[in-house]
Order: sequence, then C-alpha cells, then structure tokens
Amino acid sequence: MQSKLHNTAYTTQDIERRHNMNELTVIDRGEVVAQNSFTTELFSRWTSFIDAKPKTIETYTRNIRPFIYFLAENGIRNPAREDIIAFRESMKESHKPNTVQGYIMAVKQFFRWTEQEGLYPNIADHVKGAKIDSGFKKDYLTSKQVGKLLQTIDRSTLKGLRDYAILLLMVTTGLRTVEVMRANIEDMRTVADFTALFIQGKGHEERTDYVKVEPPVEDAIRAYLKARGKTEGREPLFTSIAHRNSGERMTTRSISRIAKENMIEADLQSDRLTAHSLRHTTATLNLLNGGTPEETRQLLRHSNINTTLIYSHALERASNNSEARIAKAILG
Repeated sequence: MQSKLHNTAYTTQDIERRHNMNELTVIDRGEVVAQNSFTTELFSRWTSFIDAKPKTIETYTRNIRPFIYFLAENGIRNPAREDIIAFRESMKESHKPNTVQGYIMAVKQFFRWTEQEGLYPNIADHVKGAKIDSGFKKDYLTSKQVGKLLQTIDRSTLKGLRDYAILLLMVTTGLRTVEVMRANIEDMRTVADFTALFIQGKGHEERTDYVKVEPPVEDAIRAYLKARGKTEGREPLFTSIAHRNSGERMTTRSISRIAKENMIEADLQSDRLTAHSLRHTTATLNLLNGGTPEETRQLLRHSNINTTLIYSHALERASNNSEARIAKAILG
C-alpha cells in the first residue's frame, strides 16, 4: 500500500494529532492498548502487510513483545526515538547482542509500517541495532574510582541517601537497572546469617534468585528507607522524588541517569561509562580480588560460564606485562 505520508514532513500538529489518535495507555505489565486497537488490529494489519510466513510472524510477535513490556513498565504513553534507544540499552544489560538486534529490527519494521500507513511517525528511523562485536569493550571503575563516586554524593538529603544506596547496592551485587527497579522493600529478607535481596530472575515471574546484601550496604538502604518514612511492605525499594512522580516506582531510565550524573559529578566522564558499567565493575573487582570465574558467574547469574570468562580473559591480558619487560630490556 502506498503511504499517503510518504516523503511528507510531519508538522507539530500532525504529530500531536497522531499521538492523540494512537496514544498508548498502560493497563498492566505487557499490556498496552490504544484507542484504535493498537495491539490487536494494528499488529494484525502489520503482520499482514509484511506478507510473512507463520514462522516469521511468530518471530516478530515474540520480538516486539519486550518493547511493549518496556513501555508498560516505564509508563510511556507516547513513545519517542529516545525511548527506543533506552529500550535497546536496557535489553543489552540482560540479553545477547543477536537477541537485542532481533528486538530492534521488529520495532523498526513496525514503526516503518505505522508511518507508511499514516498512523504514527517512524520514530525508529536511524536507530542503530545492537553492535555485535566479539571484542571486550566493557569499561569498569577501579576500586579507587568507586570510592570517589560514592564520596561525592551528598547524603544529607533524601535524594543523596537514595542515590548512594542504589549505587552501592549495584556495584557490590552486580544488579541490573531493571532488577533494582523491580525490587520491593519486602524482598530484603534474612537467609541463614545474612541479609539477602530476592530479585526477579531473568525470564521468571517469581523472585527466586537473590544477592547478599553486606552490612554497610544494608545500613545505607535502611537509612534511606527511614528518611523516606517506609521501612517494610510491598512498596518499591526505591522510589522517585520528582514532583510529578513522587513516591512512585523508579524507571530504568531514571536509575541509569542517577548513575551517569553522579559519575560526571565525580569527574568520571566517559561516554563508555554507564549504569551497566557498575555491573562490569562488580565482576572485575571480584576477579581482581581473588574471586573465581565460577563464583563470579554465580554472582552475576550468568547461565553460561563463557560469558563470565570474557572478563577473566580480558584481565589476563591486562596483567600481562610483556611490553614493560621488552621496553626495560631495550631502554634500561
């Protein structure tokens, strides 16, 4: 079908009209609907448009679903280009590049069609997929840099107490932003002789996995909860303090922003340092301080030890002082 919007620039009124017509309304996790049957009629028309075989339709259905979940969990009613980028970065935290690439391709195909049909702007245009690279490019912080990051946070405010607790928890446990977002106060429980935070494992609805919360980390979390006025129950472990969303569950985007803003404040300014760098830091510091690959695999909850060995192999190269020995032999 030839699009009546093909090669036509959108005006502000166009976009507002289409957003009103197709405004996404979050009902529950994984369920996003629109006033004109966005997820049912529109999706059905899309799969018919691409003239796909049943197997391909099944693949597209499976690959578009995480994006719909992402919109629902983050309360996004009118998705924009930056939301797709945030979705991609969120998925990269817990999925392989090839998997993320499939998700992004489905999203791009869908919005390309919505624009051609005059239903919604193609906000996925020029959004890159996940870079598939076998090389090790996982930036991490040194223990000294982590100390500097934490010390720069002003803990005299509720925001500072919260941010400090979040970053300390993430860097000592390797939690992903989505796992921090989903955590509830009641998920902190005593197991044997230690405190654990039960988390929603990847691909599971039940909270069966857990990480150990060391005493200094627990103290930081308890101090924040006390200042917030909530110390128990099913409420979110960490909540927004923004005027518009005060008291509501935080989003992965806001947690990522907290990490990045505090890194910049600590003069740790690198485009490759992100919230997920804290997870890389967890793995690296554990290995550098005597942790085994298997212990690190359990800590990060990798299903395959080969994923963990990427860190180990990189550290082996980093500790190889061949160049220094050669330079010393030549230059004295």
